[in-house]
Amino acid sequence: MPTMKRAARLALGATAGVALALSGTVPASAGTWELKHSHQKICVQAGYNHSTYLIAAVVGRWSTTIQMGMKNLPPGATHESAPIPPGSNYTDPEDGSTTINGWIFLTFPPSSAKVYESRLTASDGTRTESIPVTISVKEWC
Repeated sequence: MPTMKRAARLALGATAGVALALSGTVPASAGTWELKHSHQKICVQAGYNHSTYLIAAVVGRWSTTIQMGMKNLPPGATHESAPIPPGSNYTDPEDGSTTINGWIFLTFPPSSAKVYESRLTASDGTRTESIPVTISVKEWC
């Protein structure tokens, strides 16, 4: 009889453990989106102010706002972007096109010639992804 009770308790404990593991909730923003990779390049003429923009595509599904940004910009450069509200975006299976939903506007002050390896970022507050952006400041573009 004690063996039966022990076996029943073990079975009940195992069942409860499996139920807890399967019922665990995943954070709303977890791993359902990605920043589509595309290495972008910008050329800025040395010694002049310059304004431009970058585009990006966040694909998948997300339930929290995704913020776009930039890292490792040249000194004095600024960026501004609009948040991507909760939603979804998928690549068209027929033609492979993807809707652009991320825009980053950039301004560069006059500077001397140099190449900068920057990163375009997307973050939902839990996860951050980035893609490379090469910024070339040259005498002539």
